[in-house]
Formats: sequence, structure tokens, C-alpha cells
Amino acid sequence: MSRTAPDCLDAPRPYSRKIRQRYQAVPGSAAEGELVRRYLPLVRTVVGRVAMTLPSHVDADDLHSAGVIGLLNALRNFDETNGASFETYARIRIHGAVIDELRRMDCVSRTIRDKARKVQAVIADLEQKRGHPPAEDEIAEALHLSATEYEELLDEIRPVTFVCLDAVIRADETDGAEQYEAVADSGQESPVETASKRELARLIERRIQQLPDVQRKVLALYYYEDLRLREIAQAFGVTESRICQIHTQAILAIKAWLRIEEAKTTA
Repeated sequence: MSRTAPDCLDAPRPYSRKIRQRYQAVPGSAAEGELVRRYLPLVRTVVGRVAMTLPSHVDADDLHSAGVIGLLNALRNFDETNGASFETYARIRIHGAVIDELRRMDCVSRTIRDKARKVQAVIADLEQKRGHPPAEDEIAEALHLSATEYEELLDEIRPVTFVCLDAVIRADETDGAEQYEAVADSGQESPVETASKRELARLIERRIQQLPDVQRKVLALYYYEDLRLREIAQAFGVTESRICQIHTQAILAIKAWLRIEEAKTTA
């Protein structure tokens, strides 16, 4: 499946080590502006993907400004010796800055987060009892909801579930960011933090393989092929709203399973 022409045309040029060296030598020089211009399309991509999940009253310009700040932080803190590509690092920092701005705007209410946690807890309970990821009708029944009511609930809690899957914070930090939504700070990661993130990525990959086929495909197309929800919906021949519901169900299942695995290690 190919990307659309505008995405290909907007793709930033490869990260330039020469420009980076010039920027490091003269902080605040014109090289910074040159690098920002190179990677503004990346900001637009990240902001666009986040904005698709949010209510219409959220100002995309505010999110774009936050994304540019995230890009600047990425430029100033990127370490080539770590082996990761600049695009990957910048995407995480931009996403983190946008999420921080959304939290500042208090876009997602505590009520919605509580509803998402309730669904996640039900999924975890059903899986522990039955030994497999529960189907949507099983979850709806456990919540005493009809199929239609459960789909409406998935739509309501959708903003909480569009996350960066490989980010992690402590499990006891439940009063602010959700687990697996945070972005690392600008400091150098310790070997323990690096190992923890690798283990989390391994667990997520393992869990994805256990999900129903349609959920696996939606996650792969959204997170790894970088397709928009509209494009995924066209590929499946369903509505964009239905793809959002499938995505939400998959993320909640992943979070629920990670909680189960975490409980095993702390027992």
C-alpha cells in the first residue's frame, strides 16, 4: 500500500551531520533555522495524527507551536552516538511536546480517563479468567452494555488511547499521564532505563502477536506503515469511526495485558 503523494513530497530531507556540526559550534546560528525548516513536515505529520483524535474545539495551531518546541528540543539534545535515527528521536520529542500541551489544555477530562481505566480493568479480568484476549461482545456484556453502547464508549475514550506505544513511566503515576504515554526527558538515559524500554517493546510486540488479526493489522498500518485512519478505513472497506474503535480496543487490550505482566513481576 503506497502513501499519498503529498506525504511523499513533504518528507524531510535526510539529517545532515554537517549542518548539525555547524549548529553545535554556533548555538542559535542560522543553521538552527535551516534544520527546523527541514523537519517542519515531521511536525505537521505528528500534529496531524494527534489532532485527528481530538474534539473540534482544540486549536491545531497551538499544537503545532508545541510541536515546533519539541523539534527544537530534539535538535539540541540529539546524540548521534546512540545509534537511533534523528527522525525517530524527533518524532518522540515532538509527540511528547504535543501531549504536554494537551494536558495543559486539559483536553481529556478525568471522567474519560476513569472510564478508560474501567474498560482496561474489565479486559484484564476477563483475560485472566478465560486465558485469551476477550472479544468486544464479551467486554460489552461484562460492562452491562449493548454492542452499540460499547462502541459509543470506545468513541468517547478514544483520545486516551492514541499513545506512543514504546514510552513508559512508573506504574504508580496514575494522577497525571497514563502509563506508556510519557516521553523521556532530555537527559541521558541510564542503562537501566534503556533496558526497561527494550523489555517493554519486546512485551508489546509479543502481545500484538496475540491480538485478533484485524487489530494486529490496524496497529501495523497505523504505527509502522504510518498510514492515516482514513487510509486504513479505505483499505478495510469500513468507516473511519470503526477503525478508531478497533484501534481503541487493541490499545486497551495491550495496556491491560501489560498490567497483568507487571503484577506478576511484583508479586
